[in-house]
Amino acid sequence: MIGITVLGSTGSIGVSTLDVVARHPERFRVVALTANRDAQGLAQQCRRVRPAYAVMADPQAAAQLRELLADMKGPPEVLSGAAALEQVAALPEVGVVMAAVVGAAGMLPTLAAARAGKRVLLANKEALVVAGALLMRAVADHGALLLPIDSEHNAIFQCLPPNYGEGLAAVGVERILLTASGGPFRDADPGTLAGVTPEQACAHPNWSMGRKISVDSATMMNKGLELIEACWLFGTSPERIQVVVHPQSVIHSLVQYVDGSVLAQLGNPDMRTPIAHALAWPQRMASGVMPLDLFAVARLDFQPPDLVRFPCLRLAYEAAAAGGTAPAVLNAANEVAVAAFLERRIGFTDIARVVGETLAARPSVAIGEGQGVELLLEVDREARAVADRQVQAQAV
Repeated sequence: MIGITVLGSTGSIGVSTLDVVARHPERFRVVALTANRDAQGLAQQCRRVRPAYAVMADPQAAAQLRELLADMKGPPEVLSGAAALEQVAALPEVGVVMAAVVGAAGMLPTLAAARAGKRVLLANKEALVVAGALLMRAVADHGALLLPIDSEHNAIFQCLPPNYGEGLAAVGVERILLTASGGPFRDADPGTLAGVTPEQACAHPNWSMGRKISVDSATMMNKGLELIEACWLFGTSPERIQVVVHPQSVIHSLVQYVDGSVLAQLGNPDMRTPIAHALAWPQRMASGVMPLDLFAVARLDFQPPDLVRFPCLRLAYEAAAAGGTAPAVLNAANEVAVAAFLERRIGFTDIARVVGETLAARPSVAIGEGQGVELLLEVDREARAVADRQVQAQAV
């Protein structure tokens, strides 16, 4: 029995993880579940899977959770706060950690899991965007195993040879083709985007995701963050990664080799596929996903991304090329801007404007070998403050 901690268990990835785990009760035991403020959702999960620990990031939500579980026989130990998230990510009885906390808040518990030598299933792309060098170093130094959960990165992983760590050029890889659905505004007139509502931005045509990630998909910032993540995961540069808009979301990504071969991973757009792959790797196990019916799909379309319609993707390419602290600034500014958009304080096209102006105000600084998470947290705080001022200046 493999013990598992699910960081962010009430989100879409967490729910899908518990669904896959429930299909294999002989293989996995849920040790800890965590959530931010959704005490009701976490209480329901605790009654169903009976973890030893339940953690709320918010202390008030933890008090609510204790009340909700007061009548439960053998309730989990309820903890709260950032330190508790790190604690359950490093428990000795845990072998696998699903890192599915949204945003930069997931960075520290993901680092804790890597430093504890766990199999880390990475669904929190911001951990690599903000602290790529630190996380990859922790994985190497502590013998952790980092497996990507984003459908695109998981697809790339499946299409690469086992020795890709020697360097992509050394194993004959010419480039990575990172697919994108294009989101709900793929074919929209750019002139209409200023009036987009949060409801429209969250209505993804293919995937069921949380609100923040849905907005990122609508702006294509999600693909920009994935570009930076792919650079760290596969030891390459942004020049060797091409974003390809693929509306059907059936091909999840491709790898092109120097001999002309292109390998692709296909499947229905369901996150349970990459979750099951990473949980069972190097074996395979059932995920509950319906088999892909190619006759029903009938056609596969591809087009280049429009960087005028999606300036956030252009900003991400620029931040990836700049390196240093630029990706951390990009991510912090985007989180602030997306939250403001969802609260209807700024418009949809203001998201890219806030991010771009924050990047301009906080030029990239190189990260030295001896510098750690404290520098990145300070950069994150400063970038959020700058982005907050930009939001206030542009508030609708």
